[in-house]
Amino acid sequence: MKNGFVVSCEETREAVLIDPGDDVEDLLAEVQRAQVKVLAVLLTHAHFDHITGVDRARDALGVPVWLHHDDLFLYEAADEQGALFGVDVELQRPVDCLYAHDTRIVFGRYTVTPLHTPGHCPGGVCLAIGREGEPARDLFVGDTLFAGSIGRTDLPGADHETLLRSIRDVLFQFSDDTVVHPGHGPDTTIGRERRTNPFL
Repeated sequence: MKNGFVVSCEETREAVLIDPGDDVEDLLAEVQRAQVKVLAVLLTHAHFDHITGVDRARDALGVPVWLHHDDLFLYEAADEQGALFGVDVELQRPVDCLYAHDTRIVFGRYTVTPLHTPGHCPGGVCLAIGREGEPARDLFVGDTLFAGSIGRTDLPGADHETLLRSIRDVLFQFSDDTVVHPGHGPDTTIGRERRTNPFL
């Protein structure tokens, strides 16, 4: 029940793949169906359900994998994370690239801007994706924000107040009509969550 994404440019057919977990085969099938060329695998964070398909995606696509430095400790202990939930998790090979404050990843006419949004985990990022030169963005937020809820903060490295600050100071700077694509559950908008999310 974890959401992964293939996001592509309608003009050039270049794309990025976001958070390949156990849904990796479905994501790769969509890459084939849509006939897009994936340039990178982008991770919103390193909880095990979002990374178990990293090696499969990297091997199939031959592209680099990106993660925030502050989540490396989680990535490197994915097997221990799984054990907490009674799940056998295979460790993935090291990531290839680390997001920095000025990282911009371009595919086709679109740019990905990783925004550090700690709280659910120390290295959580939200990926703001939009056409170059246009203010509108779609937000791929991992487990930072959900429709009517927020990410859990009872896991190692999580902090409730930090998560609320990330949502208010980073995500709520976007316009109300900005579409939010969470790591679990349905899409929502910034405006809907600003008005109705009981945690905020």
